[in-house]
Amino acid sequence: MIQARRWLQGPWLPPHLGKAPYLWLLSLNFFLWKYFYIKPSLLELGLLVLSILAFVPMYLASFWLRNLRVVPLLLATIALGVAWAPFNFGACTYFIFACSMCAALEQPRHAYLGIGINLIAATLLALTLELPLPFLLPALAVGAPVGIASVMDARVRRSSQQLLRKQEEVEHLARIAERERISRDLHDLLGHTLSLIAIKAELAGRLLERDTAATAKEIKDIETTARHALAEVRSAVTGYRQSGFAQELAQARAALAAAGVELDANVQPFPMPATVENVLALSLREAVTNILRHARATRCLVSVRQDGGQVVCHISDDGSAPLDRGALALGNGLRGMRERVMAAGGRLSLHASAAAGGLALELHLPMGPVA
Repeated sequence: MIQARRWLQGPWLPPHLGKAPYLWLLSLNFFLWKYFYIKPSLLELGLLVLSILAFVPMYLASFWLRNLRVVPLLLATIALGVAWAPFNFGACTYFIFACSMCAALEQPRHAYLGIGINLIAATLLALTLELPLPFLLPALAVGAPVGIASVMDARVRRSSQQLLRKQEEVEHLARIAERERISRDLHDLLGHTLSLIAIKAELAGRLLERDTAATAKEIKDIETTARHALAEVRSAVTGYRQSGFAQELAQARAALAAAGVELDANVQPFPMPATVENVLALSLREAVTNILRHARATRCLVSVRQDGGQVVCHISDDGSAPLDRGALALGNGLRGMRERVMAAGGRLSLHASAAAGGLALELHLPMGPVA
């Protein structure tokens, strides 16, 4: 009952086919040619109407079915043609429709084999019953090209649908990648900025009773930092943020100084691609955030140099964080940093700093073309 109700409500054809298949039903007018010169009996007319009423739902259903599921409809259509061939040469129309139904067989060899079997059946029927040429000629001359054209059109439609699905899949993966990018960038931005705000707020609280002017300065810095973070978050969401390494290094120096950590930077001057510079800037931001949160360090070393065709960045501290290094390596910040570095074709390593006793990060990024 549910299927019958759905059939009555429609749609009767897949929407991408348009209205053309309905117009093809007009070829059933071939059955009327006989009655221009021979008066039919009421029984013949009644049977003809019943056969057409049985055929039309099968014809429409064939556009929804594929492969073996369409074979019963195909055989039933041929059976109608065989049944009507001795009485009305318009029965060739059923063989033509059967050829077009072969397009539902997705394997081309199966589709063309079905067309061949259908046309051979029409030929053998005409020779066996000695049917007139007005039956055989339309079945062969129209059935073959209609069947071949239907098969080729179906293949083009299926290829277009597959291409559309792949495009949708690519768009879906692009949306996932963009969400991951925003997630990584927001983590880096907010983690660093909130850590700096927390440090400055703590410092302002200690200075509140001793130095009102210094307290006011720290509060002003908190406001400026918060506004700057808001602008960066908006820029990151819209996807246009390109952070310069020199600017990020200056911000890192200010953030570390507020926490009592000395920054010693050794950056070789050389041009680098904007993508590499952005990755380095974000990596420095995340590393400084981890130092502020976990390292309990007093000194941070940052070096950037060009080694052959690669940019090598080394960031280390002299802290003694109680946090397990394995847990730190698996955190969201370093995981996002590693994904960003790998996406740029580089590699990242995390190890104990032999000189200072803290943690050390080392990034290797390919130079690529410089804009």
